[in-house]
Amino acid sequence: MGPAPFCGMLLADYGADVIRVDRAAEVRADWPRPDQTDVSTRGRRSLALDLKHPEGRDVLLRLAEAADVLIDPFRPGVAERLGFGPEVCTGRNPRLVYARMTGFGQDGPLAAKAGHDLNYLALSGILGALGPAGAPPSPPLNVIGDFGGGGMMLTVGVLVALHERARSGLGQVIDCSMVESSALLLSHLSGAMQTGDEGGPRGTNQLDGGAPYYQVYETRDGRFVAFGAIEPQFYAQMLHGLGLDPADLPDQLDREQWPALRERFAAIVRERTQAAWCEVFAELDACFTSVSSPADAPSDPHNAARGAFVEAGGLVQAAPAPRFSRTPARLGPTTGCHAGEHTREVLADWDVPAPDVEKLLAGGAARQA
Repeated sequence: MGPAPFCGMLLADYGADVIRVDRAAEVRADWPRPDQTDVSTRGRRSLALDLKHPEGRDVLLRLAEAADVLIDPFRPGVAERLGFGPEVCTGRNPRLVYARMTGFGQDGPLAAKAGHDLNYLALSGILGALGPAGAPPSPPLNVIGDFGGGGMMLTVGVLVALHERARSGLGQVIDCSMVESSALLLSHLSGAMQTGDEGGPRGTNQLDGGAPYYQVYETRDGRFVAFGAIEPQFYAQMLHGLGLDPADLPDQLDREQWPALRERFAAIVRERTQAAWCEVFAELDACFTSVSSPADAPSDPHNAARGAFVEAGGLVQAAPAPRFSRTPARLGPTTGCHAGEHTREVLADWDVPAPDVEKLLAGGAARQA
């Protein structure tokens, strides 16, 4: 639902011609306009097929013969049962990169089970590290599992496979599991957790809310500011901005004093508004930032100066990233579309003769919105 479309969005941003194959049954005549609320659908066209119809499946196989990549977002075995599994598709097109996106992977005890981001994070070990001390783990937004471990890592896999194909001339099958890819995102902390440097109960460590210098504090106007002053030089600047003398405070790394320091810092931060603290730290290098809501982030002066957000289709959305010096990524021609809106157009572009297109539409194997 999220990871595969996000991978398609990234590839479309980078210049790929991405075709979204929608279920023919999802084509409706009463939609007033395309769904543009999910910007991860941007930059691609929609072809509506009935993949349970032999001719609909044959159209997909015909496209796979000419495609560079096919993204399979189904549970393990579904594509095989419908007749377009990796053996069939790569048999027709040995250069095809067949990218499979699942929660638990293509095999193993949980492979056939349903799940969502929270379940994948729970199994990966990440969820157990999230949340305040003395409380249950906190469900985060579905950014880590679905989009970091899922869509982003699937995109990496696709690009690596395409790069390798340039040498070997052959495609391959990618098995992207959100559990495993999410666990990979924790690699930078795994050693510290095993040696005890960051292995305390959640909410008591340096990076999970335990440290007073790596923390979010509420301001007088009910907004928030964030400090990430880990290194001594940044911590010194943080104390300077807060009007504190280091000589009057315990050592920065004295974990027993962290709770008392958090309370002291919190009391000081509550004395001023967010804007006032931004003025105080404007000239200090203290790893300080104001905390923006998703609605506020586009208007932040730095984000605005960088053009980090763009308006398209009536919505403000994150601009394509990262940035390229010679071949810049850009938004595609569409910001949202009906299921089946481009069926005739796509089939024509992919060299399906017009009489065959009309036959497919008449027989229900394909539908045009």
